[in-house]
Amino acid sequence: MSDRKQFITVMVVAALFVSWIGWRGFEVISLNDQLMADKTVASYPYQHRVLRVEGDTAVISSLRSHSVSTQQALSAVFPSMRHLADTHRDWQRAERELAQVQARAGDIILATSGVNRVRWELDENWYHLQSMKSRYNTAF
Repeated sequence: MSDRKQFITVMVVAALFVSWIGWRGFEVISLNDQLMADKTVASYPYQHRVLRVEGDTAVISSLRSHSVSTQQALSAVFPSMRHLADTHRDWQRAERELAQVQARAGDIILATSGVNRVRWELDENWYHLQSMKSRYNTAF
């Protein structure tokens, strides 16, 4: 293969790769726009968002995981609840609300063509930012 044909082949492959990456970025932006268009999901203090799409699976950020309990997650979202007893009804109400909002976010994404599954991933970056905010706010 001549240098010119080889160069053209490499450029076509590179252009296809860049187009694919651009499309994936557009797809994530579009899915996040759908989440923000829903009043229930958009008004919740924590913003669930699509992090990436892997094949037919959308990976969505979450406050809870196997390593972070629901109560820890809610304490981060609602710091004023930290002083309440574990059995207080506000904890139960907040847990129900978080579950409903997260389920709604998943349903919105699953209603999109091309997405057949949702996988939840702990939003470690959000926790890091919250930690930084609390350190910054208490420094003064």
